[in-house]
Amino acid sequence: MKGKILAISLALTLVSCKVNQTRPNDLNYMQNIEKVAIEASEKNSKPTIQTGDQLIIMITAKDMDVVKPFNQNYSSSELIQTNSLAGGNTPNQGMTTITGPSYIVDAEGNIDFPVLGKINTTDKTLLEFKEELYNKMTKYVINPTVSVRLANFKVTVLGEVNRQGDYTIVNGKGTILNALGMAGDLTSYGKREDVLVIRTENGVVSHGRVNLRDANLINSPYYNLKQGDAIIISSNNTKDVLAKQNPNTGLILTGVSIAVTAVAVVVSLFNKK
Repeated sequence: MKGKILAISLALTLVSCKVNQTRPNDLNYMQNIEKVAIEASEKNSKPTIQTGDQLIIMITAKDMDVVKPFNQNYSSSELIQTNSLAGGNTPNQGMTTITGPSYIVDAEGNIDFPVLGKINTTDKTLLEFKEELYNKMTKYVINPTVSVRLANFKVTVLGEVNRQGDYTIVNGKGTILNALGMAGDLTSYGKREDVLVIRTENGVVSHGRVNLRDANLINSPYYNLKQGDAIIISSNNTKDVLAKQNPNTGLILTGVSIAVTAVAVVVSLFNKK
């Protein structure tokens, strides 16, 4: 009788703990990195300028008076702040300040630049557009310096992460790992092998799924992010089980286990008498 009671007690204890068990390997990213050849294309790693993008363009030269006409009516007191670290829930952390005249890419992919007029950005990367603008500027300015930055490169991270929200990638280039790092990484309940990325590019919505545990992630077109990407982390089976069960189940099972153990002790003492 004593043996049966102890066995029941042990079984109840194991059941109460089982739902919280997660194998360590399930949490490791890119487990087979040594076996993977990096084949990610240059096209995937260089996002192109999109309609609605906000470009910060600053033209400088040895004589700043010469380039004033190309910087609109920009004042050094104008500031554009972007939240490069924290998401929507913590808006005051990691603020980065970008200064310079801003230009919105219109529906035809053009910006209206002072003196030069309309310049098309369609299918161009920031670097390609910068080089084109530099070549145009050399007709007016000797040895100009052209700075082009994307102020609204934002991605959204939702689901089983520690800090959900919108994140701005200041340098215009980031990976899915960068974004998850800014979001505080996945919780232990996040499904690492099935991460959904939703992308809107030139008005066309597409989606793909990546496995963070597989190093072939590097070669996915969704590894390098593009502005407007949404990363969605689903919950794993453990979270689903916890959501369906009574929140007091663990306490109840623990209480029953303690009670059964107490009965076993009493029976043991009674048998000794």
